Amino acid sequence: MKYWQELWKDRVYSVLAPLYDHAGLTLSLDQLLAEVPPKSEMGDLALPTFPHAKALRSAPPLLARQIATALECFADEATIVPLGPYVNLHFVRPQIVSQVLDAVLEQGPSYGRSSALLDRRVMLEFSSPNTNKPLHIGHLRNNTLGEATSRILRANGAQVYKVNLLNDRGINICKSMLAYTEFGVGKTPASEGIKPDRFVGDYYVKFGQWSESDPSVEARAQDLLLKWESGDPEVHELWKTMNSWAFEGITQTYARQGIAFDRFYRESETYLMGKDEVLRGLEAGKFQRREDGAVVIELPWPDNSKDSSGATNAVKVLLRPDGTTIYMTQDLGTAIHRHGDWAFNQLVYVVASEQDYHFKILFHCLQVLGHEFAHNLFHLSYGMVKLPDGSRIKSRQGTTADADDILDDLEAGALEEIRSKGREGDLEDVGAVASAIAKGALHYFLLQASPSKDMIFDAKESLSFNGNTGPYLQYMGARLTALLAKVPPESLPSAGPCQLLEGPEEWELVKLLANYPELVRQAGQGLDPSLLAFFAYDLAKSFSKFYHDQPVLNAPELGLARERVKLCAAVLQVLKNVFDLLNIPYLRSM
Repeated sequence: MKYWQELWKDRVYSVLAPLYDHAGLTLSLDQLLAEVPPKSEMGDLALPTFPHAKALRSAPPLLARQIATALECFADEATIVPLGPYVNLHFVRPQIVSQVLDAVLEQGPSYGRSSALLDRRVMLEFSSPNTNKPLHIGHLRNNTLGEATSRILRANGAQVYKVNLLNDRGINICKSMLAYTEFGVGKTPASEGIKPDRFVGDYYVKFGQWSESDPSVEARAQDLLLKWESGDPEVHELWKTMNSWAFEGITQTYARQGIAFDRFYRESETYLMGKDEVLRGLEAGKFQRREDGAVVIELPWPDNSKDSSGATNAVKVLLRPDGTTIYMTQDLGTAIHRHGDWAFNQLVYVVASEQDYHFKILFHCLQVLGHEFAHNLFHLSYGMVKLPDGSRIKSRQGTTADADDILDDLEAGALEEIRSKGREGDLEDVGAVASAIAKGALHYFLLQASPSKDMIFDAKESLSFNGNTGPYLQYMGARLTALLAKVPPESLPSAGPCQLLEGPEEWELVKLLANYPELVRQAGQGLDPSLLAFFAYDLAKSFSKFYHDQPVLNAPELGLARERVKLCAAVLQVLKNVFDLLNIPYLRSM
């Protein structure tokens, strides 16, 4: 209803602005309010007069009557009723219904898209795995959020460049390498019949177990890192081999999830640039060298780890005493390198909330170094995903919920559901449908909560064909498709006025359809796909109620059947549009 809210606010402004001017006051559109009444019998829109009555030294009911009288020229669009301090509008529904349904069906897949962010060039970083282990449930949320956000931004007209930073060097990579040299020389993913990223990850787990019995291996891993940074040929050869295994397996998982990137960056390619930036900052007096040789930055906020009586400014290490780099170092180099590659006016990092402090420091360091783009960096922080028992993911202990295991379990569960409903013989490719249902279940479950919230991923709950789930939405899409496939030629919808869709369920659906473009805009501005996930469920639920209560093909008269078919076609189109933005597969049958 956003369109009509703005339209009527403009009209009220044209009435009130002269009154404000006469009183020596100024009125802005921002001061005007439009509300949806709590009860439908009170109208479709309410315009309160409280703030204006006070400014104009008038009684609110009197001002409401004055506004209503002035708006009577629009009586063909709405019945205008002053009710106490409100001007209530009862829309002439056939006109609005016709406008909305025609707009949806004429624009098709483009309905809801806009140019709201046409001037924005957004680089979006997400996923960013370590190449010493497979993707886990946390990555699935990251991937899902990043992909949906990129699609929503593009739907608002933004240019979007999706990038992935492979954390392909560092101490944790060396730990996997060291364990492999100790326990796995000569073995390959192919020889062991193991997916290549999991093969590499198994050695990271082995290192964790090994270090518990022999703490000295931690120092050996650090020595291996020093050899890598000094360019040792044998170390680099092993590193390239194990990284290629990990990358091969990770990209297989991306393909299963329907995730793609415009470019992969590698930490190994940018960390030296970051190191140079740190040394440049040291030379310019922006950073300091400690007595132990580490390069640090003193931050302009207190160190909260100290008690208030002795608090000093926080300090962040940028180079270790031995000269090796840390994540912060390479993130500095990567950001600078990226801006040179693709001059964004916003860079969004999709990273879990546990890294909030890291990005606060990163953005501050780039500002201190004088990079103007540092003021256009944004951390899209999302909550942690926990296992069903409430425990957190711990890769080194081997207690991760691997992404592939989750996808396998979801596909198996979807296949079981299809068979339990006796639908296996009705589908051309049961495996493909099960895979699509699994993706829909996963992506919707991970997107239906606002990004900032922690969550527990419940695979069984996500697969339910009833309630607030992806499969329920997909089922409604398939149900609509089956219904529309049965429409006889005489009931096919056509452009033109709709005079008969006057029921409350029909009006509720039209209002939802009308509000969809505004929700796409809000989701793009706020980088929050959950707004569209909630909308999709609301639309599917409202359609279900309508379809349960009102006959479509068997409507009492042909004209009503045609209009209800038109409404159903518009609902299906918008469901398909929102599915596309949320990366939920649309299924013609299931």
